[in-house]
Amino acid sequence: MPFSAQPPASGERYALSASLDNARHLSSLLRAVHFQDHATCLATASGLRVTVEDAKCIQANAFIQAEIFQEFSVQEESVTFRISLSVLLDCLTIFGTSSLPGTSTALRLCYRGYGYPLMLFLEEGGVVTVCKINTQEPEELLDFDFCSTKVVNKIILQSEGLREAFAELDMTSEVLQITMSPDKPYFRLSTFGNAGSAHLDYPRDSDLMEAFHCNQTQTNRYKISLLKPSTKALALSCKVSIRTDAQGFLSLQYMIRNEDGQICFVEYYCCPDENVTEAEL
Repeated sequence: MPFSAQPPASGERYALSASLDNARHLSSLLRAVHFQDHATCLATASGLRVTVEDAKCIQANAFIQAEIFQEFSVQEESVTFRISLSVLLDCLTIFGTSSLPGTSTALRLCYRGYGYPLMLFLEEGGVVTVCKINTQEPEELLDFDFCSTKVVNKIILQSEGLREAFAELDMTSEVLQITMSPDKPYFRLSTFGNAGSAHLDYPRDSDLMEAFHCNQTQTNRYKISLLKPSTKALALSCKVSIRTDAQGFLSLQYMIRNEDGQICFVEYYCCPDENVTEAEL
C-alpha cells in the first residue's frame, strides 16, 4: 500500500485528513503566498484555502482543490485554524526542495480539531518523518466583498506579458498606476520612479490578451510594496485575471498548472492607495 494511502490508526478520527503523492505541489503554492509568517487555513469539502494578510491592505489566498489530493476528507462543514506558514514550509521541504529524478516526497496531513496540532507524515525513499505543528485560534479575516457582480473591469492576460512589465517598469516607484478603459489606452501600467514616468500599454487585440471586459475608465494607484509579494505567484502562473471594482479594489487571480498538469489558483486582493488625490491622476 502506498504510504500516502495508509489509513490513520484505528479509533482515531480526524476533522481533516488528506494525502498527496508529491508534497512539492503544496509547498510551491504556499511559497507563492508566503509574505507573512502566519496563515489561516480553511478546509471544506471543495478543498483547502490558505489565507495570508498584511496591514489590512493586502490579502492572498491559495486555493488547493480537493481533486489535487489523492485523498481529502473533512468531517465537518468547515475546519479552520491558524498556523505558522514558515514552519509548515520548513516541514514540507524537510527532505530538501529538489528531489532526485523519479523520486518525490509523499505527504499525509491530519488534524483532529480545535486545540490539536497539525500532523504531517512525510515519506521519501522509505524514510518517514513525522512533524507536529501547533495550531492557533484563527483570526477574523478581511472581507473584500469582491464578488463577480461588483466587478467593473476585467481582463485576462498571459502571465508572460505581466512578467515582462514588472521587468521593464521602474520599480524605484512607490506606486504602480493601473488604467483600464473601454477606449485607448485600454490597459496601461505606469510607474513614477527615479528615472521619471514610464508607461506600458497593452492594446485590447494584443496576442497576450485572452479576454477584455472593460465597462468604464478607471485609474488607480497601488503601493508597489503591497504588490511585490504577488510576483511569487506570477512567476509560477500561466494566466492572470486582473479585476477592479467600483472602489478601485484590485484582484489578481493567478492560474497555476503543476507538474502533473493540474490547475490551482492563487488570488491577491489589494486596496488602492488612498493618499492619491484626483488631481494627481
